[in-house]
Amino acid sequence: MNSHRPFTFELPTRISFGVGAVTTLPDEIRAVGGTSVLLVSDPGLVAAGVVDRVAALLRKEGLEPAIFTEVEPEPDAKGVMAAAELARSSSADVVVGVGGGSALDTAKSAALMARNPGHIRDYSGLNVPSERGIPVIALPTTAGTGSECAIWAVISEKQKHDKYGVGGRNMTAAVALCDPALTLTLPARQTVSTGADALAHALESYVNKATQPISEALSEKAMELIARSFRSAVFQGADIDARSDMMIAATMAACAFAPTRLGLAHAMAMPLGAHAKIPHGDVIAILLPEVMRFNVVAAQRQFAEIARIFSVDTRSLTTREAAHAGVDAVTDLLRDVGAPSSLSDYGVTEDHLPEIAAESMKSGNIVVNPRPTRAQDLIEIMRRCL
Repeated sequence: MNSHRPFTFELPTRISFGVGAVTTLPDEIRAVGGTSVLLVSDPGLVAAGVVDRVAALLRKEGLEPAIFTEVEPEPDAKGVMAAAELARSSSADVVVGVGGGSALDTAKSAALMARNPGHIRDYSGLNVPSERGIPVIALPTTAGTGSECAIWAVISEKQKHDKYGVGGRNMTAAVALCDPALTLTLPARQTVSTGADALAHALESYVNKATQPISEALSEKAMELIARSFRSAVFQGADIDARSDMMIAATMAACAFAPTRLGLAHAMAMPLGAHAKIPHGDVIAILLPEVMRFNVVAAQRQFAEIARIFSVDTRSLTTREAAHAGVDAVTDLLRDVGAPSSLSDYGVTEDHLPEIAAESMKSGNIVVNPRPTRAQDLIEIMRRCL
């Protein structure tokens, strides 16, 4: 990386991290001028009692929230527009998102649409002009998407088999309350899926052509924490230290990729997820090892450093050997935690690949990937993942 290349780094979201951070929510609402709250979450967190716990915390402070809990996995635009309508009808002046990426992306999108005309798809892309939405306070309950501080929300229109990103400064939360205790009961399966996404955020940002000194440092630390604690978070889910490592790693990785974008795994993940209804973290876990093998020749220094981060003894290795050892270390980690490894398990076939590759080539993640990429390259990567 050229350390002298001009760059910009902006972090609009204030991050408050620590066990018990959720208890400061009423103070944070007042700090952003909130008096009427829309609480956005999903049915799983209703069943787990988390929504009731947060609502009770608000009611104790005299804040009776309107509650929207119809968030779907891979959130649909219909839910976004319904939540935005509830925000308007309840005169909400702050939105509290509680959950994983789906709930937080819905909360951020609904907050935007509460003050903007049209449909959420009208704002797809990066920095499409809009008015700043209602302030959002994000409470992540998974350690993966980093939506609590990311500039993006990913929205689906499932009937159209369409998926798009809405990005820009107006899609950021005002405050992220990162309480690792909220992840202690996250099932192993979801811990794997979200953790793979966080790993890919850090890694793809780290090796891509837009990496810069601040994002690179954040990516390195995020990968270090994931290397140290991913296995423990999956197999000893009540380990608060492991859960804390994974949560801060996910947040740091999202801060890293905000100014740099990502790479091929994320370029392909959106159309694959839309066509085959593959959960985002699952498709990332499947693609990442093969994407790394494709890219390693073009980013040997970075992949050699990844090997070191993942505790590979590289002292007797050439840079090339160390780079390939970095790919193997990440692949081994994903295998150890039981991440999915086959697109065919989700119904993807050879016939689907050309269309998915063509859609993937439209992604802004293609241009920053460290190795120049053609549609045929994407087809070959996906073919190896079938």
